[in-house]
Amino acid sequence: MLRSDKSENGHHSNPATPPNLLSKLFSGISEDGVAEILAAARTRKVFAKQMIFATGDKATHLFVLREGRGRYSRLAKTGDEVLLKMLVPGDAFGIGTLLESPSPYIGSAEAISDAEMLVWEHASIRRLAIRHPQIADNALRIVLHYLKRYVDRHVGLVTKTAEQRLAETLLSLGHRTGRTLPAGVQVDVTNGQLGALADVSPFTASRLLSGWEEKGTVSKSRGKVLIHLPEALVVD
Repeated sequence: MLRSDKSENGHHSNPATPPNLLSKLFSGISEDGVAEILAAARTRKVFAKQMIFATGDKATHLFVLREGRGRYSRLAKTGDEVLLKMLVPGDAFGIGTLLESPSPYIGSAEAISDAEMLVWEHASIRRLAIRHPQIADNALRIVLHYLKRYVDRHVGLVTKTAEQRLAETLLSLGHRTGRTLPAGVQVDVTNGQLGALADVSPFTASRLLSGWEEKGTVSKSRGKVLIHLPEALVVD
């Protein structure tokens, strides 16, 4: 079930311009082809902490995040939330919608900040994928990339220390989402989110970040980490 289907003024609207960060979903497609794909999308805006879809909902829409940030997670049987991915502009999710008979969404997507998305209904994106087979190729590449990250994360859980996992996670977020400032690279992430992505407890994440802060490697403020010395985070 889709949790929000309205633009800011309460109506659907087509995007007037391409996203600021073009999604990998459109890689290798001609400008005319991308224009056609974008013209078929609807723009939807959601507020911070608003659910976009939940695990088990019928996969009826494909999404590309255009502005803002989100989280993709799943609840364990214990009731604990497992954070799978931070969503940033350009990320595509709900990719199973491309299938002729989509399975339910395997995770839940929620906005962390006010966000804007491009959304395609199942029938629409299926027609576009037939006209532009590169969409399906790109979708498979994205899924394989996600799978590789989850495999790497599992292997790291078995073979690496908490410090190594946290450092690698912070560096990865810095590469994907960081903003370059005079004093370093700023990453918008809380201790809890960072710890969840690195599979360490919030206490351990806070302790390690405090240790790095004492050494001048990072600076921590509410919901932000400023990386001063990324090379110092490469833990042997």
